[in-house]
Amino acid sequence: MSEMTVRKQRPKHLALNQIRQPLPAIVSILHRISGAGLFLMLPFLLFLLDRSLGSPDSFVTFAAIVGHPLVKLLLIGLLWAYLHHFCAGIRFLLLDLHKGGELQAARNSSRIVLVVSIALTIVIGVKLW
Repeated sequence: MSEMTVRKQRPKHLALNQIRQPLPAIVSILHRISGAGLFLMLPFLLFLLDRSLGSPDSFVTFAAIVGHPLVKLLLIGLLWAYLHHFCAGIRFLLLDLHKGGELQAARNSSRIVLVVSIALTIVIGVKLW
């Protein structure tokens, strides 16, 4: 190896907690996580739908389940997951149409997705709580 070529020492492992991702990457990761979470919680949501529509007795069961504070928090989390997944999905559709692909536009649309999904979650969550 010549004196002019210096090899950079590469890490043997990646410390994921030390890597700082850009905002569009965070939105993309959250989009995947929210989609997986919604998919995995689908049986629970279908169970709640069944309990709410079955009979007056099953509706009492539904009301008891949904009235529990931990279930309410879970449902608020699922509400955020749905809203984030929806807003980020619109962003990704626009990116597929080559709208907003520039660096600053991508950062701004990522910021908008996060703000809108959290704001809608707060507004709808307060109304439903």
